[in-house]
Amino acid sequence: MSKSFLSVLSGSFSTPADDNPTVAMMEAAYAAAGLDARYVNCDVASADLADAIIGARAMGWVGFNCSMPHKVAVIDHLDGLGESAELIGAVNCVVARDGGLIGENTDGRGFVEALRELRHPGGTHVVVLGAGGAGRAIAIEMALAGAGHITIVNRSVGRAESLATLVAERTDAEADFRPWTSAYAVPASADVVVNATSVGLGDAEALIDIDLDSLRPDLLVADVIPNPPHTAYLRAAAQRGAQTLDGLGMLVAQGAVAIELWHGVSPNRDVMRARLSEVLGLETTN
Repeated sequence: MSKSFLSVLSGSFSTPADDNPTVAMMEAAYAAAGLDARYVNCDVASADLADAIIGARAMGWVGFNCSMPHKVAVIDHLDGLGESAELIGAVNCVVARDGGLIGENTDGRGFVEALRELRHPGGTHVVVLGAGGAGRAIAIEMALAGAGHITIVNRSVGRAESLATLVAERTDAEADFRPWTSAYAVPASADVVVNATSVGLGDAEALIDIDLDSLRPDLLVADVIPNPPHTAYLRAAAQRGAQTLDGLGMLVAQGAVAIELWHGVSPNRDVMRARLSEVLGLETTN
């Protein structure tokens, strides 16, 4: 059989794009899986997003990721939305499906996938610290995955309340909100607590405003920050005997989910994490 010189195309649309290491992780996954596929990192200005999507359609891309500032704007150019993307109101992964482009959101799903390796989400009480894009995605995806109760903690009460109402009305989970006015003490009923804020990004010593003594050994304590993966918050939790989940695992899981949606194969996540750690200059241990 003759070899095909036509690779399957996927990639990312964002701006700026030069600091996005996802391409290294994804192409390592493709190589390990034996896929003749490419992941192209594209710097796409907001004014050019529509043209970029037309180009992806014309070239037969199997899909693409959307990062800032395109996660909401891309919706106007798609043919449909997955359930979680519709609830979250944002898209970070577009999939060519049945002749159209369907918007999905793997931000929260990546968190759930990473969490499943440590604990089943069913029936859990999840505390989400922060109600921005990451917090919104995690709260909704955990509720869809079967969590029993979601507590949203945020400095803006209005944003927390609206997210809690959405979860309660559109999923089977119960939900409430708490104003973040002082060091937050994780309730005894909680099973999982996740920092979904940007505190700690690029700063290993920055610490969210939380009562560290409330981080019990029976908790799963998670952070969305991928770099550094061992944030001050996670280190404090580990010192108190809690199980921890870092943001690097979530980022890897997001990429793995995208590959499954685009190509129908499950990539080697260890290869993806090792390559991502390498390009970020991090330790390669899990």
